[in-house]
Amino acid sequence: NGFNLKKFKNSINNFFSWLSKTELVELDTVDVSEDPIRPEHDNEFRTTYGRKIYGLKSNDDIEGFICIAFCNDVPQTMKELDLMSKNAFHEKNGNIAVAYTVWSRKRGAGKETIFNTKKFIKEEFTEVSRFITLSPLTPIATHFHIKHGAKLININATSQNFEYEFN
Repeated sequence: NGFNLKKFKNSINNFFSWLSKTELVELDTVDVSEDPIRPEHDNEFRTTYGRKIYGLKSNDDIEGFICIAFCNDVPQTMKELDLMSKNAFHEKNGNIAVAYTVWSRKRGAGKETIFNTKKFIKEEFTEVSRFITLSPLTPIATHFHIKHGAKLININATSQNFEYEFN
């Protein structure tokens, strides 16, 4: 009973087939205790001053999450992100989308969430010219973003910034 390549390919295709049936939705709230990166930030923080929570919806389930703040400079800390996004909101000049947390419930959903969000922001927020992350200083975050085509642009005291191509 040898290895069946066709059967293996079909099982891989079935495993990832849910991705073709996904859509990005804006969320009002999220269970912050599920956020492995920044669980200390409540829903009010995530949805005020133009900040957004998006979910990758598959059937009736949300499989991936991303929180975005619109800033007018690249933040190195969450405190800077907070101040910069408040300022950009009041000045109406938030031209940098900053993803400060991304997580998923299903394999492949993190990448799909980032790429769908990037595409959505490019279409819906025409003033935005850059898509940046404010990521933790962890090998997992580094590997994830580099693997998905982002460039490391800053290593900060407590975080790192990656930039995804946005053209």
